[in-house]
Amino acid sequence: VQLQASGGGLAQAGGSLTLSCEASGSVNDMTWYRQRPGQRREWLADISKDGRPDYSDSAKGRFTISRDTAKNTVYLQMDNLKPEDTAVYICNANWINSDHEYFYYWGQGTLVTVSS
Repeated sequence: VQLQASGGGLAQAGGSLTLSCEASGSVNDMTWYRQRPGQRREWLADISKDGRPDYSDSAKGRFTISRDTAKNTVYLQMDNLKPEDTAVYICNANWINSDHEYFYYWGQGTLVTVSS
């Protein structure tokens, strides 16, 4: 399975962006991370195959994760953007086979730059 993220770009502080990440095949949970310059990768949110979301404290309130299971696509709506949201946003997905083995897939990331 390959993941293709899109939707990044330049935004003004206070603005909004919606990121998309499409998987080339069926997956289970889908997750968004970000990596700010010089920092470790940070978990933001994930969503189960049946649509249950979970958020980190830094994402709660301003970010909304959703998915279109039929399109194998996860979205991250980001509102009230702040300069500190500048980062590469990376999607991840997992798949569990009939032997209960987990497989993890990573997208290439999409850059979000927020200007003040």
